[in-house]
Amino acid sequence: MNSMKGISNMNGLSQCSIFLAVRPLIQLVFAYLNLCRGSTIGICYGRNADDLPTPDKAAQLVQLHNIKYVRIYDSNIQVLKAFGNTGVELMIGVPNSDLLAFSQYQSNADTWLKNSILPYYPATKITHITVGAEVTESPSNFSAQVVPAMRNVLTALKKVGLSKKIKVSTTHSLGVLSRSFPPSAGAFNSSHASFLKPLLEFLAENQSPFMVDIYPYYAYRDSPSNVTLDYALFESSSDVIDPNTGLLYTNMLDAQIDAIYYALMALNFKTIKIMVTETGWPSKGSPKETAATPDNAQTYNTNLIRHVINDTGTPAKPGERLDIYIFSLFNENRKPGLDSERNWGLFYPDQTSVYNLDFTGKGSADVITQANVTSSNVTTWCIASSKASELDLQNALDWACGPGNVDCTAIQPSQPCFEPDNTVAHASFAFNNYYQQNGATDVACSFGGTGIKVDKNPSYDNCIYMTAGSNKTVASNTTAISSTSSFATMNRVPTWVFSCLLGTFMLVLSKS
Repeated sequence: MNSMKGISNMNGLSQCSIFLAVRPLIQLVFAYLNLCRGSTIGICYGRNADDLPTPDKAAQLVQLHNIKYVRIYDSNIQVLKAFGNTGVELMIGVPNSDLLAFSQYQSNADTWLKNSILPYYPATKITHITVGAEVTESPSNFSAQVVPAMRNVLTALKKVGLSKKIKVSTTHSLGVLSRSFPPSAGAFNSSHASFLKPLLEFLAENQSPFMVDIYPYYAYRDSPSNVTLDYALFESSSDVIDPNTGLLYTNMLDAQIDAIYYALMALNFKTIKIMVTETGWPSKGSPKETAATPDNAQTYNTNLIRHVINDTGTPAKPGERLDIYIFSLFNENRKPGLDSERNWGLFYPDQTSVYNLDFTGKGSADVITQANVTSSNVTTWCIASSKASELDLQNALDWACGPGNVDCTAIQPSQPCFEPDNTVAHASFAFNNYYQQNGATDVACSFGGTGIKVDKNPSYDNCIYMTAGSNKTVASNTTAISSTSSFATMNRVPTWVFSCLLGTFMLVLSKS
């Protein structure tokens, strides 16, 4: 036994030596893969409401849909904690109200980073900090404070060795342009020149993105005679031609993004990447906002996701990576303005969907109602996939037994479905209940790719799995949970790496 143990340790140490030798190459490969990763879709998590679920439940909802990129507008401690160890990449914000303090004193940025960020990093994967938001739209004159505040935040990050891992930028509205059509004539508003020149120099020097909030909805709402609804919704059957370049545009978002590219190039900033930090479509509006409907919101966001994950880029930048954040996770009932301002969410505060959305961009996104549930003579059940990770199954199980409104009494201790006491078995029971209660449709068995349909009754002993025939009602508003490989990639560490680390640790102890 001892000799075998020795051989095992030798193998671990040998592999450890190999690992240490090739570590620089591995780091280079991962850096390259990060640079070459495809376009991504994220979600904005605004909290201007008094009826939202707790941050913990919001984080569960995000994980359930395998959304891996989230933007928040501050550095709320409860939110940072909620997204700890989830793998979700977080963009956090310094509000406009804090710009003066951050711009005046380096110590304010240092203290904020020390107290509000470092205690939760890297468990919470913070990748971007937005310093101010749409300052050129603010009635207060914050513009002069933005770049000094950004510099102080960057300096604070440099002091703790995080300036390469966390990018610093600020967000803009499309109003920062004086002209956006045709795209090739895109130009920044000259009244913002004193603000933009040092800002763009900062972004170029630090390889930070130009962040912009783009809403084709407003372009259509405010000028329906010049912009067609189909063009705004990615549904146009005819192209809009840029007369200067001959490039063809099939949707407004691409045209608006390219207008920013051309504006940047006109100032000789050709290397700055663009990140769309907000876009979306409201599902409800005031009587005059006739385009604010669930159907249009579903169409816009579905087409947006498909457009982005196909890595098509834009006509001026074909194949260019685009990172885009959909606004927003929830409807926010305290936002001022027209009714549409309070109805941009993909989910209601009770975590049911406003409309179903396929986050993979590959399938249909039909709203499930009693009227369109397809009946079948074949009885099917929904169970947990044995190939799913423990974490994904647990997140889906927590959701089903919580916001999913599944009665999970039967999988509690001493109840008929408690044994076998493992996540797969418990999740299978909960998944099936949700599936049968919600019309036994494909989307009701997705659970972020962790659910699978079977035609063999999984009931056993006294644990009886529900069938659609025992279901009295079909929910008229269910949450679409789509399988996706675009958002979730499990990073698995080989067992021998742990052997290496353990071996190294033992060697250090033996020499101490």
